[in-house]
Amino acid sequence: MLNTVRYRPWTCKDCLRLVKSRRPFATAAASTDPRAAIDYAAANKFSKIRDDDTLRRVFDSRPFWREFSHKRLNTSKRSGLVQNQYLTSPEGFRQFAETSLQKCQRIVSKVLAASTLNDYRSMARDMDRLSDLLCRVIDLSDFVRSNHPDQQIQEAATQAYALMFEYMNILNTTTGLYDQLKKAAANPEVTSYWSDAEKMVAQILIKDFSNSAIHMPPKERHRFVNLSNDISQLGSDFVNGAEPAKSHVVLNKSSVQGLDPVVVRQLQRWNNTVPIPTSGIEPKIALRSVHDESTRKELYITTRTSSKRQIHRLEELLSKRAELAKLSGYSSYAHMALSDKMAKTPEAVSNFLTTLIDSNRPQVQEELFKLQSMKKGSPLQPWDHAYYVQNRLTQYAISRRSRELSRVPEFFSLGTVMQGLSRLFDRLYGVRLVPQETLPGETWNSDVRRLDVVNESGHHIAVIYCDLFTRPNKSPNPAHFTLRCAREISTDEIAESAAMEPPSHPNDGMATAMNAGSQTLRQLPTIALVCDFPEPPVSGNGPPTLLTEHSVRTLFHEMGHAVHSILGQTPLQSISGTRCATDFAELPSVLMESFATAREVLSLYARHWETDQPLSESMMRSMEADRLAHGDIYGAVENEAQILMALVDQAYHSLPTDGTPINSTDIYHQVFSAHCALPDPQDSSNRTSWQGFFGHLYGYGATYYSYIFDRAIANKIWHDVFQTGKLSIDRAAGERYKNEVLRWGGGRNGWSCVAGVLGDNNPSNADGRLAEGGEEAMREVGRWGLGREGVST
Repeated sequence: MLNTVRYRPWTCKDCLRLVKSRRPFATAAASTDPRAAIDYAAANKFSKIRDDDTLRRVFDSRPFWREFSHKRLNTSKRSGLVQNQYLTSPEGFRQFAETSLQKCQRIVSKVLAASTLNDYRSMARDMDRLSDLLCRVIDLSDFVRSNHPDQQIQEAATQAYALMFEYMNILNTTTGLYDQLKKAAANPEVTSYWSDAEKMVAQILIKDFSNSAIHMPPKERHRFVNLSNDISQLGSDFVNGAEPAKSHVVLNKSSVQGLDPVVVRQLQRWNNTVPIPTSGIEPKIALRSVHDESTRKELYITTRTSSKRQIHRLEELLSKRAELAKLSGYSSYAHMALSDKMAKTPEAVSNFLTTLIDSNRPQVQEELFKLQSMKKGSPLQPWDHAYYVQNRLTQYAISRRSRELSRVPEFFSLGTVMQGLSRLFDRLYGVRLVPQETLPGETWNSDVRRLDVVNESGHHIAVIYCDLFTRPNKSPNPAHFTLRCAREISTDEIAESAAMEPPSHPNDGMATAMNAGSQTLRQLPTIALVCDFPEPPVSGNGPPTLLTEHSVRTLFHEMGHAVHSILGQTPLQSISGTRCATDFAELPSVLMESFATAREVLSLYARHWETDQPLSESMMRSMEADRLAHGDIYGAVENEAQILMALVDQAYHSLPTDGTPINSTDIYHQVFSAHCALPDPQDSSNRTSWQGFFGHLYGYGATYYSYIFDRAIANKIWHDVFQTGKLSIDRAAGERYKNEVLRWGGGRNGWSCVAGVLGDNNPSNADGRLAEGGEEAMREVGRWGLGREGVST
């Protein structure tokens, strides 16, 4: 039995997520969320107008929410957590895991015993169901153990998670499953019978089995497992062990002029010295405000110099990854990690990044020219950037001091923003959000709101649980979780559930619905959205939860992931919703940010919380001017910083597998010297080792480019599909994007999705170059650029 490899769900933290490496049966443990209603008819009870009004009020008015949510509290009927019939108590997690495990074992026996043509023809669906059963427990338990406030339930969920994850690792080394699936995929009489979705799932699982070393001889496989566990432990140590070489920089009080006097008093010692810590917020404040350049230089270098033991951890991690790649038959770890991504090769990623650097360079030079004119005299240095940017921001704030901008959050109550999202989805895709009362026991906190997603025909298609308000010990990071994926449920599964003692629901009690126009039962996607917004007042007096523009964009971003899950309802769960290539997964969420503050969309929802007056045209113009001004001051340099980090990530993971000692600091400076617009300090006294603080090198190994890659694609789609002389909320454009991108989930090559939504007449898609992918397609995306509004959510 293999040791359990540590698993991390993919959740967004300011749009940069830690991504687990795929395992054959980890396809289940994905990146979206749960819940689907049993009482679908309830979604049609109210008129569209009443639903819309209720949506705003359940988020903005605590008294209304109490009345709305208490309607069913006195009922004798109770629900398990997120409607799961097993999860009515901590003990239910064990029963849920064991029942799911028994179903898994029956499928494994069936696959291993397959011998007839019909056996092999059902194999892709059998394996997909096996993956679904694993994910049912792993995804939901992982969410609950991290988000439920009850420690007993956390512990029970952790035990269920561990049981199923350990079994998944056993399956990953069950060679018979791999051999049978390969046999099925090699038989034309089988593959000609399979749908495109079945072929895609079979390919994914075969590839994932290979990535788990199942095809290797026992000795090599044992080494592969040991290396994988070493990498997991080293990666965890690297992420958690970031530390500077020096804990403080001790400065004379006279050298920190410009620093906030309150901060100085807090840090000052009796002998007139000011020890500034080299981690936390204080050094960032100092770099933005201290007038003396030599002091800023000392702070910059010290805060970007990692401890030797942290650099050793990184270099050992990189060495073991290179060894793992060699063992697997790849020329580098990047080649191994990228083989199933849109990019395919590290050479293609480098083409994208270097082209993007060139696309971004004119704007970088423009920004730095303005900062240089403020400094005068000596050339601008890296330790000058934050200081002169802050000076420009201060000048801009003084020149544009506007009461209008300070009042913008008054037009962004949480309820109106949710209303806007529903109206936008209705206009673009024909689906809307309908508040639904919950049964006792259905949610993990009394402030969690349930929304049913319904289409224009009134059919229930998804469930979203919104856990959006702050509470003690809750993570502050916004995130989207898939608690259960969409998939078709076979008649055999329905019969199996009915024959259980006692009879069971084929989806564990969670939401299902009939496919429109057929008699096929569907497992509805169940999603959880988690944010950390302040609560509305208990009394109902005073303003509700008011969001900043940044928080609005964050909520739209997370809803972008949700709509991918909602509309990506494929027949098999392994490719549903956000279960797609890592370098394609952020596209829907990043694109949604552009909708958040587009004027036509603001007109749909931005209304004053008290007077209900719409956001004025002049306020929209002020918001737009403010975004553009901030982008002009630092946006291009921020973009370059992300590109440079992606280049460093590629350089580290493209190292040859010949065992040559790694000097990560040399490589880091080689990349910065070649591509950074600001000078990179090269002499020994000024060299930094910032790579020790780059925790994403573990979670994103060789794929850190993914987010800016999707930003470039989203920027292109926004301008060429939604901004071509039409309104941003044009239904034809929404249908085009839905049909070419969202509905496929991971069941279509990402390049085909991009080529399809841009269309044959788009100059960037001349001669069908995008659909083919490859190095030229990656260069083309690099030419599209990232825009000038600075770093996205």
